[in-house]
Amino acid sequence: MAEQILRTMIVGANHRSSAMSLRDRLFVEDAQVPGVLDQLRAAGLDQAMVLSTCDRVEVLALHPDPEAAEKKILEILAGHAEVNAADLEGQTYLLSDDDAVRQIFMVAASLDSLVVGEPQVLGQVKACHRLASDAGMTTNGLEAILQAAYSAAKRVRSETAIGERPVSIAAAAARLAQDLHGDLKRTSGLLIGTGEMGEMVAEAMLGEGLGNLTVIHRVEKRAEALGRTLNCHVANFDDLEGLLDEADIVLTALGTRRQVLSADMMLVAIHRRRKKPVFLVDTSLPGDIDPAVNRIEEAFLYDLADLEGVVMAGRITRESAAEGAAKIIDAEIGNFLQGRAERVAVPALNDLRGHFEEVREQVLAESGNDADKATRLLVNRLLHDPSQVMRADAADNNDAGGWSAVEDVIRRLFGLKGPKE
Repeated sequence: MAEQILRTMIVGANHRSSAMSLRDRLFVEDAQVPGVLDQLRAAGLDQAMVLSTCDRVEVLALHPDPEAAEKKILEILAGHAEVNAADLEGQTYLLSDDDAVRQIFMVAASLDSLVVGEPQVLGQVKACHRLASDAGMTTNGLEAILQAAYSAAKRVRSETAIGERPVSIAAAAARLAQDLHGDLKRTSGLLIGTGEMGEMVAEAMLGEGLGNLTVIHRVEKRAEALGRTLNCHVANFDDLEGLLDEADIVLTALGTRRQVLSADMMLVAIHRRRKKPVFLVDTSLPGDIDPAVNRIEEAFLYDLADLEGVVMAGRITRESAAEGAAKIIDAEIGNFLQGRAERVAVPALNDLRGHFEEVREQVLAESGNDADKATRLLVNRLLHDPSQVMRADAADNNDAGGWSAVEDVIRRLFGLKGPKE
């Protein structure tokens, strides 16, 4: 029985195909991944990986019949999400063969994300890969595809500017803070207020390694609630002036229509800090910080308009870089698919080489030290069976023109350039 050929396939739902509410239900936590992989294995998918992010939930797999495997995968995903399989209709997709390979490359390079170029995507793919690898589900073909996709993603990062500029206000603020202070692990932050944008910027700072964050609010309970969410310190609002002395990064999100930080307060704080610079982000409209703070040499104040300018520049840069990135991905996919196709011939080539070596040893044993005899015997032995098959094939197929195709293959295999007779 011929060995079944495993085909690359993806079944999933992403930000283009499905509603956020469905993706929230489909989302697979890391702790749940082993259980889902066990179900996939029981369903006959021995090579599979679950990729679950805010943008997508996809099952990457190798299977000889993608259409049949799709039904099994959707049943497992529906069971995990506690919905009927019918609820997934029209919101999921099946990609197979070259289309599936391309999807894996595009996702790893962050070219299929809601925000193109976000650096976290590759790390998310690798984390999901590790979970599948630990379960023994990424051997052979799937492993080769993922490693090739990582290599392509690395080229995109190193040869284009796709990841150089942030494209969200929170990411822009975090990048600017790093430009001023370097490694954020060595810095302390102060969040004044609990507004949504301030929380988002604080999360971005913490994500980039901010070493210490304190939250304050005039209503202490609100500060405590956000402190639990961000897992950070909470302080008394009345201690604001003293807290400014220790803060390398100050975020404001009060939105009370009154300025909470004046230029005089910042001058005093910077004097106490011995001229150590402060990065300030005012996320409120109207602002919480007196614009005169901008005139202080050691204070670097950004409001939402400033950050939006950085974001727009980032989007333009990434859109331009995405074109070059797509060309790199196309080239890398082409190389991978060609290499994979060429590897199909390896078993036959190994058999042919083994056969030639066996004949060579027989001829050497028969000819002694007579080189002329040995080479004649070798040529005759190697050509004997092919010659008989060729004559028989020519006799059977010549009238139908089939022999011409066979002859073309033989001439290409052995580089025969003489005229056809």
